[in-house]
Amino acid sequence: MSVATAPAAPSLELSADLLVAEIEHYLAARTRTTAHPLVTKTTAELIAEALGTAPAATAPAFTEPPRLLRLLPDWVLSVPLVRQLHGGYGRTVSPAEHLELTALVIERYGWTQRQHRSRSGRRCILGAQAVLYRLGYGDDATVAAAAGHLQAVLAARGIRQPYHQWNDAPGRSRDEVLALVREAAARTRTTA
Repeated sequence: MSVATAPAAPSLELSADLLVAEIEHYLAARTRTTAHPLVTKTTAELIAEALGTAPAATAPAFTEPPRLLRLLPDWVLSVPLVRQLHGGYGRTVSPAEHLELTALVIERYGWTQRQHRSRSGRRCILGAQAVLYRLGYGDDATVAAAAGHLQAVLAARGIRQPYHQWNDAPGRSRDEVLALVREAAARTRTTA
């Protein structure tokens, strides 16, 4: 009779490197390049628009972060060495990118209510935004603009409560939260 052994846990350094690599890949893919500075759309966008076949939005790549970073207090994410190794370290992201990454943090860390972070590292909307902010992906203005778009989506639905209270409402589901964040990201792109 053989005894099954648990698979070896991936190293913390390897997981962190994958996280940073996937975020960088996502941000590099969002870089707009055009033939002339007055052209505001890429060649691929112009062709897709002319043919009426706009490309489908793709979710940014994101690898689950190391468990240790999910469990440590949030202030640890702001330590310059941690930001340098695992984050954006002052990386500029648009509010739409911030919202897409917020959704991915919720997907990878898990979702929670009535607290920014659960003991196991799950995050509410504000907690997911805090992870990105503390790691250096965006600044105060980015987070404020993203919050404004979240509120605008709720207002369009006739909901007047702040999005963090909406997140905490009894009966709210993870899928509803992800749908709100992604709708706000899409709205951000169309109003930019």
